[in-house]
Amino acid sequence: MKIVIINYGAGNIQSIKFAIKRLGYDAVLSNAADEIRNAEKIIFPGVGEASSAMKKLRESGLDKLIPTLKQPVLGICLGMQLMCKGSEEGNTKGLGIFDVDVVKFGPHTPERSLKIPQIGWNKIYDLKGDLFQGLTEDYVYLVHSFYASLCGDTIAITDYGLPYSAALQKDNFYGTQFHPEKSGEYGSAILENFLSV
Repeated sequence: MKIVIINYGAGNIQSIKFAIKRLGYDAVLSNAADEIRNAEKIIFPGVGEASSAMKKLRESGLDKLIPTLKQPVLGICLGMQLMCKGSEEGNTKGLGIFDVDVVKFGPHTPERSLKIPQIGWNKIYDLKGDLFQGLTEDYVYLVHSFYASLCGDTIAITDYGLPYSAALQKDNFYGTQFHPEKSGEYGSAILENFLSV
């Protein structure tokens, strides 16, 4: 199986590559349009700030390519957020795959004393779809200051001051706010499910 991890200079790519390797697969790091188009599965990671990451996508033309992909695509953390309509972080226009905006913890949460960023383990629940096939609610690892609200594309929920989308899906596009590659055996099972889609 040809797995490509999109390498656009804003991703935690090595830990994802190792997580895929532990499952018995090899993944290629690439930002080449042809290689991405010809992959069977694509992982779109992201760490850092939304507007600078989006700028890198635009410079490489990946902002036009990613929404046209037909094979399964998994956005992780900032990767998922960039797949949304837009983000308050840097007033960033997203790829528009998921019909939801990304907003900051604090101004929109009833509990104003939340520590931001949220760092640590949270339980996800109300799991739906292929990504969570055979799994029940459990804990995953998150590090983020911005979140996607609940919407029609939500396939898992978690809480931090309010309920929000822990995972999204629309057609062949999947996204996790959490880091499956850092979420132990449970995260590995989620990655395995994605590779089996």
